[in-house]
Amino acid sequence: MLIALDPDSTVPPFEQVRAQIAELARTGAAPVGTKLPTVRGLAEQLGLAANTVAKAYRELEAAGVVQTRGRHGTVVASSGDASRGAAARAAAAYAARVHGLGIPAAEARAVAEAALRSAYGED
Repeated sequence: MLIALDPDSTVPPFEQVRAQIAELARTGAAPVGTKLPTVRGLAEQLGLAANTVAKAYRELEAAGVVQTRGRHGTVVASSGDASRGAAARAAAAYAARVHGLGIPAAEARAVAEAALRSAYGED
């Protein structure tokens, strides 16, 4: 599994790791059942602290992208595209909330786009 960090990026290393593994799973480059490196192993490979990689793995597991099987390691989950489903639910909750607040759709879109640019380091 090839993961490369950009040391000049404003995106934190754990997020770079998380995003790359999620993309590998989404595209099928890391098919369902693919075993991920151990936290320590990937941390050593990337020159990161183990806690940094562990945080990325925890977020991937919470999103349903991977599942940890104890001593058998962490693998790409077979739960389908759970991350897209979670994103759709979050977007629906946001839309319902801003509509309930009386915020016009164009303004709500602008707020969401600004938040996305910030989250993806596109500011």
